[in-house]
Amino acid sequence: MKVKLIKIKSTAIVPTYGTEFSAGADLYALPEGDIKVKSGDTVLVHTGIAVQIPDGYAGFIFARSGIATKRGLAPANKVGVIDSDYRGEIMISIHNHSDIDQVISSGERVAQMVIMPHIRAVFTECETLQETVRASGGFGSTGTK
Repeated sequence: MKVKLIKIKSTAIVPTYGTEFSAGADLYALPEGDIKVKSGDTVLVHTGIAVQIPDGYAGFIFARSGIATKRGLAPANKVGVIDSDYRGEIMISIHNHSDIDQVISSGERVAQMVIMPHIRAVFTECETLQETVRASGGFGSTGTK
């Protein structure tokens, strides 16, 4: 699948895949200086790129396992969603979950984007829903293991 991309800033880095079989394309912090992220704080990281995701698809922004596990830096909203009609700059809201201040280096890989199809639901109001064994059992209702 071809996805059109514009560099809003000439220094922006085009997303890359780590391996031939990587699902997520790495997104890079705009290389215009390091960003300090204090413990417990959230910062907005610019990438300097805009994309044109095909209709019927969306870009889902996930944490990169390395910086999330080793440094506690991950998207503040857990999973970001880039709709196919969005044409602005991709920015990543990064939260520091660790107990120490962190620095995002200029040009560092900060998140990954997976482009996936999605289904647009048509919600229909009704009087009842089909019965199931689980019914309205919520959090933890299917067991403790």
